[in-house]
Amino acid sequence: MKKTNVLLLLTPRISLVCLEEDMNVRQAYEKMRAHGFMAVPLISKGGEYIGTISEGDILHCMVNYDKKLNELNNVSVMEILRKEYTPAVSYDADISEILEMVMRQNFVPVVDDRNILMGIVTRQAILKELTKEDD
Repeated sequence: MKKTNVLLLLTPRISLVCLEEDMNVRQAYEKMRAHGFMAVPLISKGGEYIGTISEGDILHCMVNYDKKLNELNNVSVMEILRKEYTPAVSYDADISEILEMVMRQNFVPVVDDRNILMGIVTRQAILKELTKEDD
């Protein structure tokens, strides 16, 4: 596989929909639904990557708390976060590491040295790179 700079495949944070650590589960769901995403990065007020929240996490929360969506205003997204789900990689990660991760998840969060979310590398971006004709 040819050497590829991960930053060339990056969808920058400014172009992403992100959830914030102070949101409740209902707000998170509504934001995800409005933008049509099934999983969204969760960041701190300072922009640090915390994790990813998925629709599945929200459904599990509804079942575990035995509540309907409109009753989840008092449940923080931090309470439903699975730390091991969608781990981040450093901006200088090897493309083979990202390729391995993207086989199990739709995107890979990319962070800088301070754990600030820089953006994501999507499965689609990897596939486009791998199928691109050599110049």
